[in-house]
Amino acid sequence: PRRGRVTPRQAAALDLHDGLLIELGGRGFSLEGELAGLPVIVEIGFGTGAATVTMAQQRLDLGLLAIDVHTPGIGDLLHRVRAAGLTNVRVMEADALEVLRAMIPEGSLAGYRLYFPDPWPKARHHKRRLVTPEHATLLGTRAKPSATWDLATDWAPYAEQMLAVLDAHPMWEGGVIARPRERPITRFEQTALDQGREITDLRY
Repeated sequence: PRRGRVTPRQAAALDLHDGLLIELGGRGFSLEGELAGLPVIVEIGFGTGAATVTMAQQRLDLGLLAIDVHTPGIGDLLHRVRAAGLTNVRVMEADALEVLRAMIPEGSLAGYRLYFPDPWPKARHHKRRLVTPEHATLLGTRAKPSATWDLATDWAPYAEQMLAVLDAHPMWEGGVIARPRERPITRFEQTALDQGREITDLRY
């Protein structure tokens, strides 16, 4: 986990044991038990969680498993979820790929959200990107046949890689879409727009 500086509010949110924060490999975990049988979307990386909470409020008929490695952001999201009184969100501080491998049954998820992942712009770091053929296969095996994968990036070369990987993958079909109205503009995205970077949205 990327610990960073944790504020008192974030620390208090992390220390409250009310079942919202799930441990990697925790005993007794099940999607049905945690999210009352709702179709479950996995969100990989969520920043401060502001957009996550807004989308969860818009779709109370969906369960959301939000996963990140940034401890302060996890504290922010927990605080926001409790303040909004949401019951359709669970949070994990973990590597999402490990969660999918270790805790999620095959053919069980309704979809994924991957908004503005780290683009790892240097060529020697491209292997760290989340959108690769191997990872697309892992996500595909854990998804229901009707599942969707929504992606967004402000880094044009990463958008090109996303398209190349997912267009060629036998488990996914789709492509570039117009910006979904249900996806709020975050501070990060607004900064990218202010700096003249183009946002690419994709759905598979």
